[in-house]
Amino acid sequence: MFEFLQKKINETIDITDQEFEHAKTLFIPKKLRKRRFLLQDGDPCIYTCFVEKGLLRSFRIDDKGNEHILQFGMQGWWVADLYSFLTGESSEYNIEALEDSELLLITKPSWDLLLKEVPAFERYFRILIQNNLIATQNRLMRNMTLTAEERYSKLIREFPDIIQRVPQHMIASYIGVTRETLSRLRGQISHQ
Repeated sequence: MFEFLQKKINETIDITDQEFEHAKTLFIPKKLRKRRFLLQDGDPCIYTCFVEKGLLRSFRIDDKGNEHILQFGMQGWWVADLYSFLTGESSEYNIEALEDSELLLITKPSWDLLLKEVPAFERYFRILIQNNLIATQNRLMRNMTLTAEERYSKLIREFPDIIQRVPQHMIASYIGVTRETLSRLRGQISHQ
């Protein structure tokens, strides 16, 4: 179950087999069925999670009952409420499986131990967090400057299989439009 994690880590940094074998002892394999929660709003985020297989979403429900999707966690991605994970404070997010998923979880104490005992992992997670910050800034700027049609088209270009894997109302939430707007956009794009 750890082969894909090792492959993804080796795409970013070099680690020895011995270092990886030690890292494996700190992870908890977990299968999460579709529509089950890894994290619920109000609970502390006690794991950061590597998605070996499947698809998750991180989202929040506002005071009016509207859903706002922060992230889809696809195979090979990490998912957590990083603020809650690092501080131990309650999360404002939910993390739910959209498909039956196979995950590798690591707790904050185990994560800290991994960073201490295998310094290469400190570099690995620093690079991941840097990349996440850049992606978040880019997404924020796209949401402020691109039209809804441009945001939808960009999402489909970057993740072409997402429309088969994710319900349309969730795609609408992710790009910040209503279901009706997304339906209209899809119609316009299919006529082009």
